[in-house]
Amino acid sequence: MIATSTPEDGHAANRRITTLSVGVAVFLIAIKAFALGASGSVSILASLADSALDLIASLSVFFAVRWAAIPPDHEHRYGHGKAEALAFLVQAGLVFASAVFIAWESIQRMVDPRPITAGGWAVGVMIVSIAVTLGLVWLQSRTIRATGSLAVRGDRAHYAADLGANVVVLIGVASGAFLGAAGLDAAAGLVVAVWLFWGALGMLKGSADHLMDKGVDDETRARIVAAVLADPRIGGVHQLRTRLAGPVLMIQMHVDLEPDQTLEAAHGVVVEAEARILKVFPGADILIHPDPRGRTRGHGGVKGDAEPPPASR
Repeated sequence: MIATSTPEDGHAANRRITTLSVGVAVFLIAIKAFALGASGSVSILASLADSALDLIASLSVFFAVRWAAIPPDHEHRYGHGKAEALAFLVQAGLVFASAVFIAWESIQRMVDPRPITAGGWAVGVMIVSIAVTLGLVWLQSRTIRATGSLAVRGDRAHYAADLGANVVVLIGVASGAFLGAAGLDAAAGLVVAVWLFWGALGMLKGSADHLMDKGVDDETRARIVAAVLADPRIGGVHQLRTRLAGPVLMIQMHVDLEPDQTLEAAHGVVVEAEARILKVFPGADILIHPDPRGRTRGHGGVKGDAEPPPASR
């Protein structure tokens, strides 16, 4: 997802939502620990373990978005945006670990079922957990639309998984407490584990795409090209390359210009093209190389066999 806010506003929004995320994780741990002590429910235990890892993951995101916001320096000329992808990778590992732990505990309880006590308290805690998590996911979604932050998207991914998991836990606790079906409680914990494992796979793919500099989708590329070709003085676009460094969209391309114009005139055309792109993608990092139309030979290093055909009029 591409940021729609300015970098400064985006960094501020990311800081706010990650602070809220840490606070929510601490709150959920506290109330679930109380519910576990009162009920002894394995599905509550599963949910508590997940929330504990949520806190670790949220802390990694808390620091990652602040690290990613550090301006480029001599050693990191493209900035520090990849810190968000690293945090996303850490989150995926933690979710995997949580899934394994919960699955093991659930299987143990299936073999040796234990009755659930204080079921009313446990059900109440899970209802509160679902409501609080739903509110956080909604706020995270708003932030992602504005900033495009990969780290916040990862944070939202595991909290969104928590929503479904908490519903399963609620069903399991209610079944064990009010229907006397302790085995359903353990089964609910196992469903939570599978849910988390599946979510972690998606998170791994997202972080790998980012770290491997996967280009943006075709629709985004088309919008970039359309913004550039809005000027009739530009005859075509080729060697368009894109990648994301955190929420920052990196764009490089060559454009075809009339060969007889002055360097100053060509520079003016390029600067105007950059301005049009920035209107569509605020905060993008843009590099445009002008080529004389009809007189260009291959140059600029390896451009890759997968590069689409040049865009031209």
